[in-house]
Amino acid sequence: MKIEAMTPKSTAIEELGRRLAHVRKQRGYTQAQLSNEAGLGVATLRRIEEGKDAQIGSWIKLLKALNMTSAIDSLVPETFNSPMSEVKSTRRRARKTGQSNQAALWGDEQ
Repeated sequence: MKIEAMTPKSTAIEELGRRLAHVRKQRGYTQAQLSNEAGLGVATLRRIEEGKDAQIGSWIKLLKALNMTSAIDSLVPETFNSPMSEVKSTRRRARKTGQSNQAALWGDEQ
């Protein structure tokens, strides 16, 4: 299941828990082993895998224990550039350098 903007929070949390359980099993961990590796209680891991709400700190510990730190970083990227922010920053630079009479060009315009 793909988690999208319209996916209810409870459904998204259940899906993430299901995915975590799947990864844990693929990596050959029991719930006891992974919870021990992450420094969490087995009950906490069980609750997360069942789709109950959990603290972000618990998720971070679990993803680190599974060597999935890239998943943590992708939650909120360090830098995020949308096409609109790129155009706005180009316009700001142009104003500062006195080139504001020129329109911003898209990649296919030459």
